[in-house]
Amino acid sequence: MPNALPDQAKRNPTQYNIEAIAKLEQDALERRTAGERISEAIARFVGTVTFLLLQILLVLAWVAVNLNVVPGVRPFDPFPFGVLAVVVSSESVVLTIFVLISQNRMTRQAERRSHLDLQVSMLAEQELTTMLDMQRKMCQHMGVDITSANQELQGFADATDVHKLASELEDKLPEQ
Repeated sequence: MPNALPDQAKRNPTQYNIEAIAKLEQDALERRTAGERISEAIARFVGTVTFLLLQILLVLAWVAVNLNVVPGVRPFDPFPFGVLAVVVSSESVVLTIFVLISQNRMTRQAERRSHLDLQVSMLAEQELTTMLDMQRKMCQHMGVDITSANQELQGFADATDVHKLASELEDKLPEQ
């Protein structure tokens, strides 16, 4: 019997599928480069309330020092705070790059999932087509009259041409 399911999949298919998906996700996380790991850690931190509060505190402290509100600390960036503008702009560029690196990895992972989903769907379609053909042959062998359903089944009994479907979808989907 080709590609028989493991015993665990037969006993508890839901749990087996959950574990298979978790393993795929773990493998994807382990495949990340050091740069991707660092970028994602930074992007995760930047997307927190803690980072927002630190940013606000930094800007408020900078402004307070440079408006000479803090006694004993000499202003170093007088109004209109040109150095602060450069620091914040540079930080924005660097943080945007880290976020884009993380998004690029997530996009690649989503594309892999999409390809896997398409492959599984195509295999399921092929299996269903085979099963319909087998059922039709069994009905004929057993003398069951299926002429009323034959026309409906015939459309599903033929293999699906993926290229034709993709081309039809491309023609009918609206332009973005």
